[in-house]
Amino acid sequence: MRVVIGADHGGYVLKQELAKYLEATGHEVVDAGAHSLEPLDDYPDFAKAVADGVASKDAQRGIMICGSGVGASVAANKIKGVRASVCHDTYSAHQGVEHDDMNVLCLGARVVGGELAREITTAFVSAEYSGEERHRNIDIRPENNCPQRGRLLRSRQLLTCVPRTRAFRHSSARLNGNAVVPVAPVASGDQH
Repeated sequence: MRVVIGADHGGYVLKQELAKYLEATGHEVVDAGAHSLEPLDDYPDFAKAVADGVASKDAQRGIMICGSGVGASVAANKIKGVRASVCHDTYSAHQGVEHDDMNVLCLGARVVGGELAREITTAFVSAEYSGEERHRNIDIRPENNCPQRGRLLRSRQLLTCVPRTRAFRHSSARLNGNAVVPVAPVASGDQH
């Protein structure tokens, strides 16, 4: 498998270790940087490089490492076609691929050590998307699926658009296609 890997200064050392590990286990590695330890580098630059490599199909999967993994995940998910997540355990790493078609793994080098990072990476690159109906990825952005055209707040309740699923078919609600369903009340002052 071709894997693009990147890191900022917080994940540079772990990136070097994981790149060697991936190559030793038969994977082709594309290094998106950083190529040296620079304390003032900026993780979004490397997250974009990793995400672009996956989105362009230059690589099947990507791995991005920063201090916590969170910033890398947020930045990578801004690229269309990328499904990135922070995973600090093996179950989430393989389940994210199998159920959610995750294609970019984000790790926090200040959270996991080298051995656990290798195990998480193995789980990630070994997993395959199941493609089962219950695991279908859908575009849940309200502006794409919501009859309310992105209007999320109404009557002090947070609304979301959900597809018709097996769970709803068996409920007392009669749903056809997409529907606007109350999710949780929004307390006054909590509206951001």
